[in-house]
Amino acid sequence: MRAGIMVWAIAIVAIAYVAWVTVEPLVTAVFFGVILAYAAYPIHVRFAKRWGNTISAAFLTVVMVGLGGLITFELLMISIHVLMSFYNSVVDFFDWLLQQPLPPDVRDFLQSFLDQLVPRLSAYISKGAFSLPMYLLQVLIFLLTFYYTLAYAERIYHQIVLSLPEKNRELGEEILESLNKTLGALVRAWLVLNFVKGILMTFGFLIFGVSDLYTAIVAGFLTFLFSFIPLFEGWMIWLIAAAYFAMNGAYLHAIGIALYGFFLVSPMPDYTIRPMMVARDADLDETLVFIGMVGGTWAMGIKGLIIGPIVLNLLLVLLKEWKRRVSRESSLQRTSSPSRPAPRPQA
Repeated sequence: MRAGIMVWAIAIVAIAYVAWVTVEPLVTAVFFGVILAYAAYPIHVRFAKRWGNTISAAFLTVVMVGLGGLITFELLMISIHVLMSFYNSVVDFFDWLLQQPLPPDVRDFLQSFLDQLVPRLSAYISKGAFSLPMYLLQVLIFLLTFYYTLAYAERIYHQIVLSLPEKNRELGEEILESLNKTLGALVRAWLVLNFVKGILMTFGFLIFGVSDLYTAIVAGFLTFLFSFIPLFEGWMIWLIAAAYFAMNGAYLHAIGIALYGFFLVSPMPDYTIRPMMVARDADLDETLVFIGMVGGTWAMGIKGLIIGPIVLNLLLVLLKEWKRRVSRESSLQRTSSPSRPAPRPQA
C-alpha cells in the first residue's frame, strides 16, 4: 500500500514539474492577461449589459489587439534606432566621464563597471532583436487569457467562492475582499502613475530644450513603457538627456533635467507617490506597500511589483485571523473553567 502511494506521489510530482517547465515561459503573459482583464472588467460590465459577455469580451480584445499592434509598430519603428542611440550614448558618456580628473579609485571603479556594462548591453540588444517569435507567442497567449478571463469572469468568481471550505468561509471571503481591494489599488496606481510620468517626461524634454516635439513624445512614450520594467522605471530616459547636455558643456541644463527627472519622473515617485496611492486605496500601511513592491520586484521581476504587496496584505489578514482565534479560544477557556469556591473566613 505504501509503495503504491509513493509511486503515485512521485508520478504527480514529476508531472507537476514537467507542467511547470512547460508553462513557465508563458506565466508572465498569462499573469498580465488576467491583470489587464481585471482592470478592464468595469468597462466590460457596461458593454455586457448591451451586447452580452461574449461580444463585449471580443470587442475589448479587438481593442487590445489594436493598442498592442500600435505599440508593436511604434516599437519596431523606433526600437533599433533608440537602442543603438542609447548604447552609443552610454558608451560616450562613460568615455567622457573617464577623461575627467577623477581620483584613481573612482576611475578604476568606473572602468570596471564599463567593462561589465558594455557586453551586457550588447547581449541585451542582440537578444531583443531576435526575440520577435517569442514576443508574438506571448502576445497570443496574453490575448487569449484576456478574452477568456473577461468572458467567463462571473463563472470564475463563482467557482472560487464555491471552492471555499464551509468551516472557514468567512476567512476565505475576507481574503477575497482584501485581494480585490489591494489588486484594484495596485492596478490604478500602476497605470495612472506611469501615464503621468510619460506626460511629465514629454514636457521635461520640451521645457529644457532636449529635442523637438516628436522626439519628446517618443521619450514620453518610452518612459511609459519602461516604467513597467523592474528597477528601470524610465530613469534612463532623463539620464541620457542629462548626459547629452553634459557632453556638450550645457551643465545647467544637465543638472536641471536630472533634478526634474529624479523628483518628478523616476525614481522618487516610484518609492513615494506609488506606495501612498496604493496604501490610501487599499487601507494599508505605506511601509508595507513599499517593502512588498521592492521585495516582490527583486524576487519575481515585474510580476512581483503586484504580487509582493498582495502577498504581504494576505499575510496580514491571516495574522489578524490567527490573533482573533487565539483570543477567542483564550476567552472560551476562561469562561469554561470551573470557578473556585470562595475561601471561608477564618474564625
